[in-house]
Amino acid sequence: MTDLPALLGPIDIYLFDQLLRGRIAPGRSVLDAGCGHGRNLVFFLREGYEVYALDPDPEAVHGVRALARELAPGLPAANFREESAEASTFPEGTADVVLSSAVLHFARDESHFRAMLLGSWRLLKPGGLFFCRLASSIGLGDRVRPRGGRRFGLPDGSERFLVDEPYLLALTAELGGELLDPLKTTVVQDQRAMTTWVLRKAG
Repeated sequence: MTDLPALLGPIDIYLFDQLLRGRIAPGRSVLDAGCGHGRNLVFFLREGYEVYALDPDPEAVHGVRALARELAPGLPAANFREESAEASTFPEGTADVVLSSAVLHFARDESHFRAMLLGSWRLLKPGGLFFCRLASSIGLGDRVRPRGGRRFGLPDGSERFLVDEPYLLALTAELGGELLDPLKTTVVQDQRAMTTWVLRKAG
């Protein structure tokens, strides 16, 4: 019997859904723009994908490099960089798939959000897949408290940059992207909401 935790790691279930539907085929290159400690990279490293990652946290990048040495020792250390999405040194169109999981809602304001988003989108090849999970106000109604610059206080006590459906649809059109799935939002016991936004870049 396959050891699924070892094979997949603690992968985001909605990213796993993209794998199940064949949208991230073997042989594709994957870049995690805000990789943290690599929770979404275990499967891709283990299965021989060309993997790239960036994060401004040096400890996170150190951890992902260690994970890569264990699971994909042929990948160069330069594939894993200590930098932010908005100031990345990776070339334009580096990867077939760009991941942005639980990253964009840490934006300080709308200008910072757009810089992170456009920086991540720049790294995606034409025809590539952009997978994004981020906090939203969808389904929370008046339970969020505006703090300015699209930042809101959430019922769980945190403060996040929040998007909503009209904002994401407007950004999809602005980017020239194709929405591959309807926006899907998980509301966690009226405390916070996470929306999955999956786009294809025009190619």
